[in-house]
Amino acid sequence: MDKRMNYGSDFKSIPATSISSGSGISVLPDLYCHTIQIVNIHLVGNPNSGDFILVDAGMPNSADEIISVTEERFGKNSRPKAIILTHGHFDHVGAIIELINHWKVPVYAHELELPFLTGLKRYPEPDSSVEGGMVAKMSKMFPNEPVNLGDNVEKLPADGSIPYMPDFSWVHTPGHSPGHISLFREKDRSLIAGDAFVTVKQDELYKVLTQKQEINGPPRYLTTDWIAAKNSVSKLAALKPLVAATGHGLPMTGDLLSDSMEKLVREFDNIAIPDHGKYID
Repeated sequence: MDKRMNYGSDFKSIPATSISSGSGISVLPDLYCHTIQIVNIHLVGNPNSGDFILVDAGMPNSADEIISVTEERFGKNSRPKAIILTHGHFDHVGAIIELINHWKVPVYAHELELPFLTGLKRYPEPDSSVEGGMVAKMSKMFPNEPVNLGDNVEKLPADGSIPYMPDFSWVHTPGHSPGHISLFREKDRSLIAGDAFVTVKQDELYKVLTQKQEINGPPRYLTTDWIAAKNSVSKLAALKPLVAATGHGLPMTGDLLSDSMEKLVREFDNIAIPDHGKYID
């Protein structure tokens, strides 16, 4: 491992999984969603072209799985043009250092997320007291120290463009974290939402295990700004996506997606915001 890069001192594997773990879904011909334990990574690019991007970097110690999935889809020794991070929580950067070392590719994130990716700033503590189920209560054991990628991570262009993804633009969707982004492609209204909203009730263990599909706000135990989170969901709903791949839960499309997003915007306070927790005003 490159000594200039390191994970936080509390970095460790987390014993949580789901029935989807280890499996993938071709959401679109050029959008592939693969589940690692309880979180999704996304591969964007047509397998026939060999050019692709990885969005997010999975759970701790998942590099071998990510590399294997990538080579299965794009061919032996294939590598992405870049890695785009929706944000820097442990379950989205769990294999990032190993992947950088293996592939030698650039990493991009929002400017406001860079302090959490360069070892300068730690996220607020997960709120294990928040209203919710067993995963919320487990959150106190989740790694929270920042990863340090040094100069291996760069800020995304301010104009909303994404390097190596000419058809996509990034949308600033804070709330779950200060520099959280979602990725949107206008021509077919495809959305990679990250954790701005998810399609599973992520704080309840049974629903995480079974991946029971239902739209929800960002994971409660790590969301600190609910006003911003609500505004971010409204911003994404206004894009009227036809396909949404999220950081947790199964992809959602068509009428189910549009109806669910309308409901989430309309009833955000009841559906998403917990009744109690230390980040509730």
